[in-house]
Amino acid sequence: MWNLDCDWYTPRSLLSTPTDYHFPGDRFIPNRSLMDLDQAHTFLTNKPTQKFHNKHFNDAYRQKLDEKLTLDSEGKPFRMLVFRGSPKVSKKSIRHMDVIRQEEEAAFQNNRNQLIRRRLPKKESRVLDAPKIRNDFYTNTMDWGKNNILAVALGREIYLWNSVTADVFQLFKANDNNYPTSVSWSEDSKYLATGFMHSNLHLFDAETSKTIRKLEGHSQRIATLAWNGHILTSGSHDKSIINHDVRAKSNVTSRVKGHKAEVCGLKWSKRRNILASGGNENHIYIWESNKMNSSNFLHCFKGHCAAVKALAWCPYDSSVLASGGGTDDRCIKLWNVQKGTNICSIDTKAQVCGLEWNRHHKEILSGHGFSTSAEYNQLCLWEYPSMTKVGGLDPHASRVLHLSQSPDGLTTVSAGADETLRFWDVFGPPATKTKEASVLDNLLSLKISPIR
Repeated sequence: MWNLDCDWYTPRSLLSTPTDYHFPGDRFIPNRSLMDLDQAHTFLTNKPTQKFHNKHFNDAYRQKLDEKLTLDSEGKPFRMLVFRGSPKVSKKSIRHMDVIRQEEEAAFQNNRNQLIRRRLPKKESRVLDAPKIRNDFYTNTMDWGKNNILAVALGREIYLWNSVTADVFQLFKANDNNYPTSVSWSEDSKYLATGFMHSNLHLFDAETSKTIRKLEGHSQRIATLAWNGHILTSGSHDKSIINHDVRAKSNVTSRVKGHKAEVCGLKWSKRRNILASGGNENHIYIWESNKMNSSNFLHCFKGHCAAVKALAWCPYDSSVLASGGGTDDRCIKLWNVQKGTNICSIDTKAQVCGLEWNRHHKEILSGHGFSTSAEYNQLCLWEYPSMTKVGGLDPHASRVLHLSQSPDGLTTVSAGADETLRFWDVFGPPATKTKEASVLDNLLSLKISPIR
């Protein structure tokens, strides 16, 4: 039995003069103060030239110990501990929990989308006659206002159709040669702007149905119109774009000339700070609202091979613009206007006359005309951002001239050269969940629980 001071293990005693003990400390909890670290380092780093023995163990004991540690039951040499690399296995390494959760969420979401995948309507919900509608690709003579009234130019006349009451009203009848070439409702639907063949621009009051202003500035036909608050923007065959302040006595606030041919498409962004214009020289110009006085454009996209009439800003990403080319191009292109780059290009195999984004699902609808293949006069629905074709509708006997969307975003109307207006519930109502989809939602909610 060892005779030790009661405080041999205290910090004070460990820092004092070391005492020579003949045991290495506890078997499981080593005592570093009792270790010879220099000797241990020597054993680990240098091959010993001689054996170091504990003087308290005799030769017979050491021989017996060596046999037990170096020989197996059959007397063959072996090593008790062999350090080697772990065997190669096909099992994947453990990944971060967030990565696993994200993959599981994506898998469940894909399964859910497959169960509630929307289908195109088999036929239109309503058909209206549109006699004398002009078969002109470059004009824009139909618009659906927030007041639920559809304005459409038929020949020399402008008609208003109330989608709630189904009442029809003739708003205006022009002279023989000075027919309407563009119509556009103001954002609050208080006014209807109409551009004419002979460069006239009229502003009608929606309540009184009377002309309240005649705006000037262009020298040739006005093919396209777009509102930005109280600013009315017009594009003309004279290659110019004019911003009109409808409140001011001197209506022209700015005029820009970038296009080398007729301006046939105009669209303001949702934030009202960017204007996209398409021309018959196949170019798209991007303009900043606060720099239009200088005629310096932000970008010029030259990817199309035909006139660009169809333009539409993405409602989910304000930097994405969709455009459609004419007969020699037949492509829908997506652009990033912040970076000035093309995102993708889809060959639709037919003239693109109109584009409308779905506000309830990530989709875009395109209206088509002439084609070199069998896919003409169609309405086509595309998934976004993959731009995979969901399906097509071909009820029109002639090309689709214009597309417009109802205020609630559930119905789209197509105007065809076959002198018909066809209404489609292609965008809604938002899909209802099936029983299977609800089960998947419940499972998904468990998979993405914040509790780990």
